[in-house]
Amino acid sequence: MAKKVLVLGEVKDGDLRNVSYEVIAAGKQIADGGEVVGALFGENLKSHAEKMIHYGADRVVTAEKPELAQYTTDAYTQALLQVCDLESPESIIIGHTSSGKDLAPRAAAKLDAGLVSDAVDVVMENGKAVFTRPIYSGKAFEKKAIEEGIVFATVRPNNITPLDVDSSRSGDISSINVDIKDLRTTIKDVVKKTSGGVDLSEAKIIVAGGRGVKSAEGFKPLEELAEVLGAAVGASRGACDAEYCDYSLQIGQTGKVVTPDLYIAAGISGAIQHLAGMSNSKVIVAINKDPEAPIFEVADYGIVGDLFDVIPKLTEEFKKITT
Repeated sequence: MAKKVLVLGEVKDGDLRNVSYEVIAAGKQIADGGEVVGALFGENLKSHAEKMIHYGADRVVTAEKPELAQYTTDAYTQALLQVCDLESPESIIIGHTSSGKDLAPRAAAKLDAGLVSDAVDVVMENGKAVFTRPIYSGKAFEKKAIEEGIVFATVRPNNITPLDVDSSRSGDISSINVDIKDLRTTIKDVVKKTSGGVDLSEAKIIVAGGRGVKSAEGFKPLEELAEVLGAAVGASRGACDAEYCDYSLQIGQTGKVVTPDLYIAAGISGAIQHLAGMSNSKVIVAINKDPEAPIFEVADYGIVGDLFDVIPKLTEEFKKITT
């Protein structure tokens, strides 16, 4: 049965995040021939709204206010609830990003809706959306369906393939005036601490280092390889605890969960806490001097050797391919 699905796009650093296209694809699956309505909050949203339509949204509702220029829980919750009140969707899909993880539980509670978080797949079975999500630190998966009421879910980035872009697609873009009041938090300034321009949570390729890099200087070969590959640089908690790099790069159970197409683990032993954050990567390449390192158990390809010998050689070979 055709349904109306509301999908929330996410703008970051002046651009629409890739997960915005993924939630549209998930929304199309759930709508089952019905309408997929995009929602965008912030400022100067017209070009982003057009992109959502090009990627499959039937129309887009925007709410443009200074209070929505940066994410805050109160402002975005109020905006989302007012859009839901206007549109009355049967389902709501948003990205399982840092803001999505904060927004979804609060909005779901206000809507008295069931919430499926961190979904990596969705299929329709007997007219119901069935979501697959990882449990037990990624060691198992469960399937969940919401039997009644609004279906609310968050989608993990890099897991659902976006629809083919069609720049000829057209759809209505409407702006609504949302009432934002009684904010407990306002953003005065945003200070970022990153090592590059590639977003770690949405990167297609990640080069990650562990304690085996031995120092902050030891990350330089990894950064050079990442630059050649157009990749993001990540790290294990051990490398962060040793102050080799900033905690913003941490991947694992207490860091970021990533699902890139290619994950290169250099000098990472493979503790279960780290595996929880990257074991669902599509291809894993492990580089470690210890042939018994647990990382090799999950790796698709393993190189036993010193990362300071292996990484520069890989960099040189990839340079030949990319130049």
